[in-house]
Amino acid sequence: MAEVRILKDEDFPVVFQAADTASLAGQRSYMTGTKWRLLLAVLAAALAAVDMTTAVAAVLLAFLATVCLEVWMLAERPERAWYDGRALAESTKTLAWRYAVGGEPFSADLPGPLAARRFHERLEVLLREAPSSSIAPVGSMAATDAMNRLREGDFASRKRSYIEGRIEDQQRWYGAKARLNTRLAHRWRLALIAVEGLGVLAAALRLTGVVEFDLPGVLAAVLGAGAAWFAVRQHESLGRAYTFAATELSIVHERLALTCDEAAWAREVADAEEAISREHTMWRAARGSAV
Repeated sequence: MAEVRILKDEDFPVVFQAADTASLAGQRSYMTGTKWRLLLAVLAAALAAVDMTTAVAAVLLAFLATVCLEVWMLAERPERAWYDGRALAESTKTLAWRYAVGGEPFSADLPGPLAARRFHERLEVLLREAPSSSIAPVGSMAATDAMNRLREGDFASRKRSYIEGRIEDQQRWYGAKARLNTRLAHRWRLALIAVEGLGVLAAALRLTGVVEFDLPGVLAAVLGAGAAWFAVRQHESLGRAYTFAATELSIVHERLALTCDEAAWAREVADAEEAISREHTMWRAARGSAV
């Protein structure tokens, strides 16, 4: 039986490591900044509902903190590091898998030194087009030993490694993410409806004089913040996109499994990576339109 070699994150070139690190750092910064900005807006609304001099001062501080966060996010643009880093990381991974399993433009009949040089040239193009301010790889950009060992294997071993280590892994990832985002979208919808219902009740209580402070205004701020966070997370659109990607990969899986010669294999691997790249491009475009 053919040996299955699975490329892990540490088996990809340093460009992937640097881009992945920059993307994760940018994602954490953007999400944290957005979360605090919305929480401070709700806090300001809650404090404004209290008729006290100290509360007014606290509202002022909350708004000042919100402005500072907004200025920082405009200056640092952490979402740019997130999106650009992820795009470079996934493009590097695509090149690495093509090279390692003999996909176009690194077909198995290509001499080793020529394939390695072509891989390095393609990686240089990706790196030159990436924003240098947030991504700085350290070390050699050459194909790793793990990639070369997989490339040197026979057709059966490369085929099985690619199907199991790349296609099935992506299918599992997209399937799990689709289910998670669909479930979270449903929960968020119910939570927002609950807040809207509480807002109606609070308005009625305020109208009848049962509640003296501006509880409806506070709930309106909570609803606005919740809706904004729901829009940032994009659970509904991601759930649909991930479901589509998992379905498309099922078709790709079948075509790869039926491939029996090197020439057809090189084309099918290239088509499979194009399918994966399309999802990343759509994700980046959707994210860019949401902020």
